[in-house]
Order: sequence, then C-alpha cells, then structure tokens
Amino acid sequence: MDYRESFEYLLSLGNEVSAMKLGLESMTKLLRELGDPQTNYLKVQVAGTNGKGSVCAFLESVCLCADLKIGVTTSPHLVSISERVRINGKQISQQAFAGLATRVRDAAETLVEASKLETVPTYFEQVTAVALVAFAEANVELAILETGLGGRLDATTAASAEIAVITRIDLDHQQYLGETIEKIAAEKAAIIHAYSRVVIGEQPDNAMKVILDRCSQIDLDASFAKDIQITRDNSGVGFQSARDNYRVGKLGLLGPHQIENAKTAILAAEVLSNNFQILPHHIESGLKNARHPGRLEFSGRYLFDGAHNTGGARALREFLRESVDQPITMVFAAMNDKEVIEMGEILFPLANKLILTRANNSRAAKPDELADIALKVFDEQRMYTASSVAEALRRAEIVSEPDSIILITGSLYLVGEAQQLLNGSEQI
Repeated sequence: MDYRESFEYLLSLGNEVSAMKLGLESMTKLLRELGDPQTNYLKVQVAGTNGKGSVCAFLESVCLCADLKIGVTTSPHLVSISERVRINGKQISQQAFAGLATRVRDAAETLVEASKLETVPTYFEQVTAVALVAFAEANVELAILETGLGGRLDATTAASAEIAVITRIDLDHQQYLGETIEKIAAEKAAIIHAYSRVVIGEQPDNAMKVILDRCSQIDLDASFAKDIQITRDNSGVGFQSARDNYRVGKLGLLGPHQIENAKTAILAAEVLSNNFQILPHHIESGLKNARHPGRLEFSGRYLFDGAHNTGGARALREFLRESVDQPITMVFAAMNDKEVIEMGEILFPLANKLILTRANNSRAAKPDELADIALKVFDEQRMYTASSVAEALRRAEIVSEPDSIILITGSLYLVGEAQQLLNGSEQI
C-alpha cells in the first residue's frame, strides 16, 4: 500500500473509538505474529484522563535533551496519521508509515486466514503495532506510549511497559470505562503490573485510593507528583523532589495546569535515570523546550486547544482568565459522547462571539444540538452555527473584532481540521 491506501484501509476498519474492540487478545497475537517488537526496548506507558499528552511531550523533550534514542506514539493526530509515530523527535515519513502499515495488515490478515483471529485488529490496534515495529527497526532505547482509552484493555497495554505513569483522572468515556471516578481509575490503574515502576500524578482523593489499592495488591511502591514542592518567583518556577532541585524560567507548554504535568514528567525522568544518564540540566532543558501541537498553541490571532472533556475545559478556562484580555471568538465542536453540557457551561460564557460547528467525524455532535445547549448560558444574538469547519472559520473572520482572539476548541478533531484548512494542507 502507498500512504493514501494505508490511510484509507485503516479508515475502513471503522471509527477508532466507536468501532474499537477493548481487549488484549487481538493485539497480543498481532504483536507475536510481528515478532514481538516491543521486547526490544524499555517502555513507559502513560495513562490518565487529562495530561497524558503533555506528560509525554515533557518526557520526550527531556529524553531528547539527554540524547536518548526514543520513540513516542500518541493519539489522535491533527493533520497526518504519521504524526502518531515519532522517532528521535520527528514523525516518521508517510512512505515509512505506509510500508509498516502494509506489514501489519499482512500479519493481521494472516492471523484471520489461519483462524487465530475472527476479525482483523482494529484501527487503533494496527496503528499501535505500526509504532511498536517502527521503534524496533529504529533501534530505539526507550518508547513512550500514550494510552488511547482506559488502560486495562487498551492496545498499548499489550506492550507490557516497565514503567507506568498515571496522570489526573476525571470523568470521560463513561460509556466504556464506567460512570464513576472509581471505576475509571480502576481501568487506568490496571496498567500497573507486578514488575512496574510507578509514577502517580496528582489525583482526586477517590481516584488516588483506587490507584494505591492497586499498588498495595501487588506490593509496589510509587512516586507521587504531590510530593514535589513548588516555588515561584520572578525568575520562574522551581521544583524540589526527593532526589533533586530543578529551576525553569518558563515551561514550554502554556497554562497553569502544566505545573502538575511537569511534576509528573520529572518523576518519570527520575525513574528513567536509573537506566539512562538523565541529569538535572536535561530535565530543566526538556521542560523548557517541550512542545505539544494543538494544546494552547498560538498561531497569529488563532489559539488552538483541543479541550475535549470537562477537565480540559476547566484548564482552558483557567488559562484564558489568567492570560487573555482580548475579546474571544470561540469556534466550538465536540464529539456526541462527551459531557457537552458541562463543557459549554465552563467555556461558552468566556466568549464574545460563539460559532458552533462539527468536525468531519462520525461521532461529531450536530451544530443545532450544540446550539440548544448553548442557549442556556449564552446570548442568541452573539451565537452562530456552521455546518462545516470551513464555514465556521469564514464566519469567525467576519464577526470578530480586529483585536479578537479566535479560539478553536472542544475537540482535537476540530483543531486538526481547522489547522489543515488554515495551512492549506491535506488532512490524511
């Protein structure tokens, strides 16, 4: 397959969330058929509701500053699916992705033909396999794996990572993970196994109890982000862990919520320093140089933030209140399985103008449905609906005051599509 064919094949497997199949059997058999590439390097798995991608970005940056050979897989992508596989800080080429996707597809179809699987593995499983094979072929020393959904039955968990990192847990994907924080925490804590080294980000008390119970069941100690002390002054922010002190003039990722993500990444880096030469100055430089596209990312008058659940919405609200004093034109879209009412209550009152649209995704909520929700907290005279992202961007330019920020938020799928349209690139 060439790149477009590989992308269209993966799309033919169904939406990566609504068509997913939670469970490790297919992924385990697929990896075995591919020669178990994940056994060739050390692995960090990052699970949680909010902050996973930021912790991965901070930790990747630290490791690059330490000159480690690393692979990183994250999801979803913004413009190109090859963004999901990075080696030494660079996404793999489209040609390389196509070649790997072809090999994974062949392995999957071989398993079905041999009656070892009833159906081929899913979109997310096959993309994860692409990443794990790519890392082995590049001879990386370390792979950072962002969990897709949950943890216990997520495809990345089949890699049996030696280091488990759990970021803040909140309500999200309840239809798959459970209706309470405790149930969601149990799904995510299940990435911790008997030989794990464990890092726990700051948590609500009910989530922390579940995670601690999991560690206790298998007699494991953990490192806790809450134990890192923070100091702030005009020169920046200081982090004091049990092992060392770090000072950063300014974090590479914007928003006050990134302090806790930085704390979690510091602990993960300290754990890795038992295997690799990661020094304090590598950690400081990594925190300062980290980048995470589509999350509080400015481009001219546009601000992109894929806040896609209530926790992300609260973090965005905190940033806007603290750092933005211009009028805001908000372009908003969300998936229909999200807590859209709560997200709207948090974000819509911050807007001067509100444009409701839908991303090109089968799970996207309809603009009229979003409008019904928005009317409870927002003035109808300043609200617009748009049937496409392209129309929403045109409307935003027309209705915005010259000094306005145009905020694109509510879904990473929206952010990716908007960036693709604004940059004139092709989204595949």
